[in-house]
Amino acid sequence: MRIFLTGCAGFISSKTAEFLLEQGNEVIGVDNLNDAYDPKLKHWRLEQLQRYPNLKFISLDISEWEPTKATFEAHLPYDAVINLAARAGVRQSVENPWVYISTNTTGALNLLELCRQHGVQKYVLASTSSLYGNNERPFREDQPTDHPLSPYASSKKGAETMCYTYHHLYGLDITVLRYFTVYGPAGRPDMSIFRFIRWIAEEEPLQLFGDGLQERDFSYVDDIAQGTIAGLKPLGYEIINLGGDRPVSLLWIIEKLEELIGKKARWTSQPMHPADVKATWADITKARTLLGWEPQISLEEGLQRSVQWYFNNRHWAKDVALF
Repeated sequence: MRIFLTGCAGFISSKTAEFLLEQGNEVIGVDNLNDAYDPKLKHWRLEQLQRYPNLKFISLDISEWEPTKATFEAHLPYDAVINLAARAGVRQSVENPWVYISTNTTGALNLLELCRQHGVQKYVLASTSSLYGNNERPFREDQPTDHPLSPYASSKKGAETMCYTYHHLYGLDITVLRYFTVYGPAGRPDMSIFRFIRWIAEEEPLQLFGDGLQERDFSYVDDIAQGTIAGLKPLGYEIINLGGDRPVSLLWIIEKLEELIGKKARWTSQPMHPADVKATWADITKARTLLGWEPQISLEEGLQRSVQWYFNNRHWAKDVALF
């Protein structure tokens, strides 16, 4: 296949690109390499991908219509668009909501319109478990998502609804994937796993929001990338959860990382942010039924791989900015 893949230097997208390229697919990968978090990680991921001759990388901001149109049309045709470019992060979106709407909602619309114009029938969108807010767990795709707690969640809600509109009006085949707290090697430095490993390994104070009893359904990045590729199958219009189906507390994560690293964490507590949800848990029945997908990497194995990656790359990863 020939895939137009956005955000390809990002955490989930770079792993998705790697699997697509290993399978012999051609990937037109775009990313604006912004500084939403330390670009060192994005450049490292991109370097790993550039050894594949079937990758063509282009620097692009999908929120800008004319450059996106020109780039898209210059490399036609495509079998599918996988839109994983996003401004992520709940707390950051409270500080600057405009850039979240620009990338996550307007960027998604730009790509939908280009698919319509050029007859690209398959579109996969990365969405988020943040849409569920504090709904009853486990979160099911048919639960209401009209009370988002952050601009980030709102921007993804906008993208989802626009996807349905384009399916309804123009018959695009669209799979919306709601990811649950993705972690793994070369993960985002604004998320807990990367930070906890770094802080414990370097004996720096660990910053914990809340009492640590809040639970997350952590999902290993390889599993999520495989689920994303599975979402390329024709489905009409579907929203599908991709999660680990095993929520654990942040304190449990810290204890496991202490064991793996061989050091004790010392932390300072800060109040829980009002945009943060208390707990997440994915009902993955639809993913099993429609995609034949379920997690393959246990949380223990995923944490071990994440710690190993950090120590293999510690000479530069210890200097990655966390804020």
